[in-house]
Amino acid sequence: MMLGKAVRLNRLFAHPSGKFLSVAVDHGIANSYDWTPGLDRLDQIVASKPDAITMMKGSASHCFVPYAGQIPWIMQTTAFPPHRRTVDYQLAWVEDAIALGADAVAMTISVVGNEQGDMITMLGRLVSDARPLGLPVVAHVYPKGSECSPEDFFKLEYVKYAARVGVETGVDVVKVPYTGSPESFAQVVEACPIPVVAAGGPRLASEKELFTMVRGVIDAGARGLTIGRNIWLAPHIPAIIGALKALVHEGKSVAEALEIYASLSQSPA
Repeated sequence: MMLGKAVRLNRLFAHPSGKFLSVAVDHGIANSYDWTPGLDRLDQIVASKPDAITMMKGSASHCFVPYAGQIPWIMQTTAFPPHRRTVDYQLAWVEDAIALGADAVAMTISVVGNEQGDMITMLGRLVSDARPLGLPVVAHVYPKGSECSPEDFFKLEYVKYAARVGVETGVDVVKVPYTGSPESFAQVVEACPIPVVAAGGPRLASEKELFTMVRGVIDAGARGLTIGRNIWLAPHIPAIIGALKALVHEGKSVAEALEIYASLSQSPA
């Protein structure tokens, strides 16, 4: 591995646990045609010290300067429009990442559908462009192509395939949906020779549901999670990140995480 890539990956996985809790705030184009609430709470997210933050280049350029160097950041390079959720389009390149000081680049693609060919080509090109610059690539690979039903998004067979697509295209970290149980997700992790992180998924109904999912991801042997709306839509961001860090890095139980959340929630948000 090139020294530059090793340095940048070690920044992302810097915690002694060897695991990673990232917050994604790259939803502004894809989430809806409205102004997405919650994405403007960057100060609370950065103050809570997640291991990294995933952002679009525009948001980073406009909003991240006051926080430069405080936590690593990953530049998302793609987005999909709300009316066409199976196709991602590239809107940022490795030159942007280098100029803006990103520690890695991310790309989201869909698999299991007619769109897959164009998108794995796009991902392969990003890997080739990033390699000589020592820039790690984090692939968000989701079974949400035209041949998938909504239930297929979490199906073990398709999630394993999504991880394999990341491996075969040469990425450094692959992010895939959680399959619903530590036993099934462990099969994804065990089959994959690169770090696997889980997506935070849709907004969950309660902190207990979220913490149970996170505990399952870590128990499956994954290297961590990247979570978006379940953090920036939470009523108390420092409390939710504090509890999640305890689960990911300290091996706390769901019950202990709920206690940590309750305690931290008493402080001003």
